[in-house]
Amino acid sequence: MTAPRLQLAHITKRYPSVIANHDVSLTVQPGEIHAVLGENGAGKSTLMKIIYGAVQPDEGVIHFDGRAVVMRHPQQARALGIGMVFQHFSLFDTLTVAENVWLGLDRHLSLAQVRQRLRAKASEYALEIDPARPVHTLSAGEMQRVEIVRALLTHPRLLILDEPTSVLAPQAVQWLFAALRQLARAGCSILYISHKLHEIRALCEVCTVLRAGEVSGVCDPRRESNESLSRLMIGAEPPALARRELHAGVPMLRVEGLSLPREEPFGVDLKEITLQVCAGEVAGIAGISGNGQKELLRVLAGEDTRAASKAVWIGAQEAGRLPPLARRALGLHFVPEERLGRGAVPALSLAHNLLLTRREAVRRGGWIDVRALRQQAARIIENFQVKGGGPAAAARSLSGGNLQKFIMGREIDADPRVFIVAQPTWGVDVGAAALIRGEILALRDAGCAVLVVSEELEELFEICDRLYVIAKGRLSPSVARTQATVTQIGEWMSGLWNSVDRAGAAQEKAPENVSRTQERAHASA
Repeated sequence: MTAPRLQLAHITKRYPSVIANHDVSLTVQPGEIHAVLGENGAGKSTLMKIIYGAVQPDEGVIHFDGRAVVMRHPQQARALGIGMVFQHFSLFDTLTVAENVWLGLDRHLSLAQVRQRLRAKASEYALEIDPARPVHTLSAGEMQRVEIVRALLTHPRLLILDEPTSVLAPQAVQWLFAALRQLARAGCSILYISHKLHEIRALCEVCTVLRAGEVSGVCDPRRESNESLSRLMIGAEPPALARRELHAGVPMLRVEGLSLPREEPFGVDLKEITLQVCAGEVAGIAGISGNGQKELLRVLAGEDTRAASKAVWIGAQEAGRLPPLARRALGLHFVPEERLGRGAVPALSLAHNLLLTRREAVRRGGWIDVRALRQQAARIIENFQVKGGGPAAAARSLSGGNLQKFIMGREIDADPRVFIVAQPTWGVDVGAAALIRGEILALRDAGCAVLVVSEELEELFEICDRLYVIAKGRLSPSVARTQATVTQIGEWMSGLWNSVDRAGAAQEKAPENVSRTQERAHASA
């Protein structure tokens, strides 16, 4: 009989504050697409890093192709034919795409040869990449493509994918699945980590479920439902979202005729962007990564203040030239898609990361009330069910999903009047995703104006009242969620909305029909 491609026996990994993996055993056959499922903090990423040689286990044995191996570093794993795409990208910002890929390939290849192979592989799997672009100019979705193509270029015998579709558009997901099935037919084994249950059921043949660092079950996901997989993963089904009838108020965030040239050579020009979000509604922006989301969010958050003062309004206040601190004073809070580096400082504790956007614990003269800061962090950790080492834990010590819950909690806890969030449930398990989406709807019901930028169409249809689409720096008319279809939004992602019907156009104008009395009341407030 053919030996298993990978066999883990009784793997245990301890950290000072937590046991990440305890007595984990797992077997992957050649050509098998094997899912590893678990809630945030269940130990999935740690287990994958052990297989890849980035983390050393305290106990247990690893067999690869029937031979016992000790993975001391990733270079050894790559030499065996193990490739990995990390959830948190491992790219050098100052290097180009091709230079980043070159670092992990045969040193006998020239940079020109790497560029050629990169273009060919990206074209083969329909994952568009420009090898000459510096990584710091890429969106999160584009970085994800680079990581995937870089792994494919190594011709792996075992490919580990940690949340590979978290920021990919639906079309790109289907192309990726076709590529993975093609790889599996050629004998490559695939370990697939995802929180998207429908993807696991559609793609994978075997599923190992982790709960609190231990194996809680092994199943064939094709014979399971989303509900049964949820029960295996978190012990229960995620709570259903409760939606209330929409009662939109006055516009709280408006963008009027915003046109702005790109700041970076590989950026996107914004062209005549017009949108608005009213109090008590959730508006969503769909689109394929790299179509202007990054540039628009920088303008809305105040990181780019080149726009005309009257191009952006927060309530009745001109805000186009206001910096982020002044916008927060007006009640605007923002969660970026990049968690580590922008949303949180990796080396700082969770408590001290509050100081990035919250100043309640700063006293006269700039002194920090550390006790108050820790109490504030502890409240957010409890309310948003953040699993980690408590207020003193470094941000980088948390799993991606738990860090996302903390960052979301930090901004929601500020009781914003306008809340802008990019990729709110990227890499978050089904239970945590339900919690975050529920908090977004609670903000809406409390009268907050919420703008969600996401590449998850299912998520946008679940929580939004109106939808826009961004493509090539242009924004579509809005359409009511109840009138939109996935097919329509998918077509609009290519910029095909010029034939929008009158009903859609009317819907775009409807939220502007607030009474003069409401406008005066809002202005006086």
